[in-house]
Amino acid sequence: MPASVTPLYFFVVSALIFAIGAAGVLIRRNAIVVFMCIEMMLSAVNLTFIAAAHYLNSLDGVLMVFFVMTVAAAEAAVGLGIFVLLFRGRKTIRVDEINLLKW
Repeated sequence: MPASVTPLYFFVVSALIFAIGAAGVLIRRNAIVVFMCIEMMLSAVNLTFIAAAHYLNSLDGVLMVFFVMTVAAAEAAVGLGIFVLLFRGRKTIRVDEINLLKW
């Protein structure tokens, strides 16, 4: 990697990706799009962990990325199962139209 690339570049890109994901969670109404934005935010955190681990010459960040990826995989499996269940019962997955207290 060239010496001109500093950790600041990775942190700025990670912050931008995280901000786009947070805006998607707050603005979008489709549950699958919200779910993808949450995954985008997790990827931004992973980029931060990897960049910090690389520049600190430590494997702690890489280990945290493995844990985050494990949680994200479990979240994807459970979340998609919930979306299928909601769609079967409600015929929609729009966040603002789903009221779980009134089935």
